[in-house]
Amino acid sequence: MDYNDEIQAAVEWKTTREQVAIWCSRDLVPGAEPAGDGWKIPKNAPRPRAEDLVSPKPEPVAKPFLKWAGGKTQILDQIRARYPEGLGRELDRYAEPFVGSGAVLFDVLSRYDMGEIYIGDTNRELIACYQTVRDRVDELTEILERYEKDYLPGDAAARKLFYTQARTRFNQLKKEASHVTELAALFIFLNHTCFNGLYRVNSEGEFNVPMGSYRNPTICDAKNLRAVSQALAGVNITCAGYGQSLGIINSSSFVYVDPPYRPLSPTSRFTSYVQGAFGDPEQAELARFVDEAVEKGAYVLVSNSDPKNTDPQDDFFDRLYAKHAIERIKAVRVINSVATGRGAITELLIVGYKK
Repeated sequence: MDYNDEIQAAVEWKTTREQVAIWCSRDLVPGAEPAGDGWKIPKNAPRPRAEDLVSPKPEPVAKPFLKWAGGKTQILDQIRARYPEGLGRELDRYAEPFVGSGAVLFDVLSRYDMGEIYIGDTNRELIACYQTVRDRVDELTEILERYEKDYLPGDAAARKLFYTQARTRFNQLKKEASHVTELAALFIFLNHTCFNGLYRVNSEGEFNVPMGSYRNPTICDAKNLRAVSQALAGVNITCAGYGQSLGIINSSSFVYVDPPYRPLSPTSRFTSYVQGAFGDPEQAELARFVDEAVEKGAYVLVSNSDPKNTDPQDDFFDRLYAKHAIERIKAVRVINSVATGRGAITELLIVGYKK
């Protein structure tokens, strides 16, 4: 077998000799053997994965407390494999300006000690929900436990009536911008009992998703909500567009960007996540934001749909992010309104950083 020494491995893996020695001493390099006062490394040995470079923090692990259309839980392993080296050390600042259900956020918080964390979204009720979980989790769980007690024992008609009344109350509180804890509880209840965990509003800004058909939905996971509350302590949670996050992004930042996906077909588009559209001009403006964050020295990871699933000639994102690395990964999504539209497709992971 052919071997590299530490210096040769460091050059190949774009790191330092000292870092190679640390990886070898921690048994992260298969086949590495001590050689005098150093190490010999098989030439075909893979570079250690990013998630192996920092010891994970102990339990409890906070998990997403919301369901979300396009949530990242099912592809989290593939995203995690692309975390940057030095996360939790040299890269100790994290920003996620389209937070959604926060699958990547909670994975990072559970695995790494980060110095500064920013999450944002333009969905005012979503952000208020995160803030309430962080700041008033005991009051929140009391309300959710009451909803659970009243909703779950009911038959289909009773559940539908409860759901409809909860949706009406939620839309009322949205307009009044009042009773924040109750609003957050209603947000979580509706999220766990509505169709497919969608968040959709009509032209008046009213939540209008119908009830789902779940037999025993989770309404109050008090243990996880408390773990989430603890994980969010000290996190900057802001209702704002993604551009505001540029103020905290620097060369110590890992930025995960998960915008509204570009629709793959007319039937894969639902009316609106918030009032206002996110079309191709908005996707292009977001790409300029990514370029600016990379210029500041940040490591940026972007998720989006792959137009080539439905049109092999559509190179919209390939052109938009041509200066960055574009990777296609497997995912299971619904790409139209019929059952045959559910299956394995590819999604994009765009990796940007200063070379």
